[in-house]
Amino acid sequence: MSRTEPAGTPLGDAFHVFDTTLRDGAQREGISYSVADKLAVARHLDAVGVGFIEGGWPGAMPKDTEFFARAAAGELELRHAVLVAFGSTRRAGLSVTEDPQVRALLDSQAPVVTLVAKSDRRHIERALRTDVAENCAMVADTVSFLRAEGRRVFLDAEHFFDGYKFDPDTALRVLEAAMTAGADVAVLCDTNGGMLPLGIAEVVAEVAARTGFRLGIHCQDDTGSAVANSVTAVQAGATHVQCTANGYGERTGNADLFAVVGNLVTKLGMPVLPDGALGELTRTSHALAEIANIAPDTHQAYVGTSAFAHKAGLHASAIKVDPELYNHMDPVDVGNGQRVLVTEMAGRASVELKATELGLDLAGHPDAVSAVTRTVKERELAGWSFEAADASLELLMRSAMGEADRVPFALESYRVILEHGTDGVVVAEATVRVVLADGQRQIATAEGNGPVNALDAALRAALTPTCPWLSDVELSDYKVRILTTGRSESFGTDAVTRVLLESTGPAGSWTTVGVHSNVVEASWLALVDALAYTALRERGPVTVDS
Repeated sequence: MSRTEPAGTPLGDAFHVFDTTLRDGAQREGISYSVADKLAVARHLDAVGVGFIEGGWPGAMPKDTEFFARAAAGELELRHAVLVAFGSTRRAGLSVTEDPQVRALLDSQAPVVTLVAKSDRRHIERALRTDVAENCAMVADTVSFLRAEGRRVFLDAEHFFDGYKFDPDTALRVLEAAMTAGADVAVLCDTNGGMLPLGIAEVVAEVAARTGFRLGIHCQDDTGSAVANSVTAVQAGATHVQCTANGYGERTGNADLFAVVGNLVTKLGMPVLPDGALGELTRTSHALAEIANIAPDTHQAYVGTSAFAHKAGLHASAIKVDPELYNHMDPVDVGNGQRVLVTEMAGRASVELKATELGLDLAGHPDAVSAVTRTVKERELAGWSFEAADASLELLMRSAMGEADRVPFALESYRVILEHGTDGVVVAEATVRVVLADGQRQIATAEGNGPVNALDAALRAALTPTCPWLSDVELSDYKVRILTTGRSESFGTDAVTRVLLESTGPAGSWTTVGVHSNVVEASWLALVDALAYTALRERGPVTVDS
């Protein structure tokens, strides 16, 4: 039998970080893990140092059954975590030895089993259609059976807080049935997510005082309080906390593993992860989001890309003096980083800090700082946004610093034609006329599946002979946003359009921005910046002349 206790944390078995991403987290709308996905998720969770990984419900879900089989066959080697199988107690009126769901728990070969049991008398009588005595017997029989087979058992007391409020004696009888039979932890579940922190604290402390049992906590996020509820439960005496990566879960989700662990370690001083694992939180969060095929939450606590991003000029002024004045912790500790956003709210300090972040030194260029600050405010008033377009902002800064090298062409003109064929296919054709850096005039025409694609292809055709590095760069994303609408006397509806272009090359990716009342011209401005920034990386400092 495999070990049943987590390894590698200073607290050992005294405190459990229990992850249920693969079971409860998989109930989130839009998530559908393959078996290979589940194995990959488990490896990431083990690497970051969680103590227990609940892999699913063998016997009830074919993919979960296969997951446990492949794990047992050697495809999942865990250094820190213990694998857990989830399942229900025996059914009412059925012998535990005859219940196929209980047998499936044993067949999974998981060394630890989490049993879910009703702890609300209303659920016992209405959903299970049995009485409290039989429900407690179902719990005790199943726990005793699994313990006799060498399994460690945790009890998930479903709907505990509602049940305790309605009939505390019944709720406690269910816990007692499990713990007396040999369960190690009684997990109090806020199944419908309706609790708030003070209520959690009161119930956990009261149950601990009345029973002396080892308690755990499992919180859903329906009130937006799952993380706070979980941390509060720990402060009230729980020594086992159940979470999911990025808060994935049914409805509004579960307590977010990374926020809960971040709070326990950095705010309560509890070393619940192995040495060095805290710095892997951000990377792990993003890796698991990629496997789930869900875009990372940029505003997620601790690990979001905006978690330590500062926009207000007042904040930036203080951060320039001491980053701790506006950061609640050092973002590096959780593998994240501080960012300064340069917008219409920016002051000189924001511009200087952002320049440093981009690898530029504006400290000796006060006039350049003033020019950039003024230009950003003026352009943002017209609809530009540099928050997500660092490449365009860097070009603006370099231009203000007087770096005179130029993008390797100057625009003479461009033309785009759209043709809708009889077969319904729309083809864009673009012609660009440019003057190269050596004075040569170049004309090129190309087709594309849209005007931007065609312009990009035509410009590349004109420039690649003298700029061969362009062949290694491609446009990877294109976003358009209509900023303002109004009525124009001559044209009817008028609009200002902002375009963000993401380019990708061997050195990474970068984003540029263009704004104009004409979407093609806005795209052209962003495209010119994209090529200018490419030239910057290949040839050194440039400014844009278009």
